[in-house]
Amino acid sequence: MKILMGTKNSGKIEGAKQAFSKYFENIEIEGISVNSNVGDQPINQEIMQGAKNRVKNLKKWAQENKIDADFYIASEAGITNLLGEWMDFNIAVIEKSDGEQSVGSSSGFLIPEKYVDEIIHTELGKVMDRLFKTNGLSKQNGGIGELTHHEISRVDLTKQAFIMALIKFINGDLWR
Repeated sequence: MKILMGTKNSGKIEGAKQAFSKYFENIEIEGISVNSNVGDQPINQEIMQGAKNRVKNLKKWAQENKIDADFYIASEAGITNLLGEWMDFNIAVIEKSDGEQSVGSSSGFLIPEKYVDEIIHTELGKVMDRLFKTNGLSKQNGGIGELTHHEISRVDLTKQAFIMALIKFINGDLWR
């Protein structure tokens, strides 16, 4: 099964691979760098829009390069206050080759109000690097790894979001 993913981020690719491997055999995921067409720090609806844009841009890239895939997938992390508190979570979008699409999300975690403005004007990864005195944390275990004392990683959150998005595809007509 060929899967194209709209990122070169190895943590996101690993999370997607773990999710798809739970339900499908012989999967191959190729990461392709495509634009999300949203800001570096997605906020509120930009999280969903960024993931959908990545899938759209990925499909366009695949068509231009004459590459077929069974699934086109992407994930986007961001912060939202749509539930009354600032939280960070991931959105995953999966689109089958026939155009059928599904979305899912990871669990989220609270963002302290004292960091919100800085995150909005830079991005969560940069704030986490400053707080934990690291460099490139978002490309590794993610800030969530530090915050949970290495109990949950960025890979785990990405995997969770993709499993939620796969619900539509692994349950046949029951959940369509």
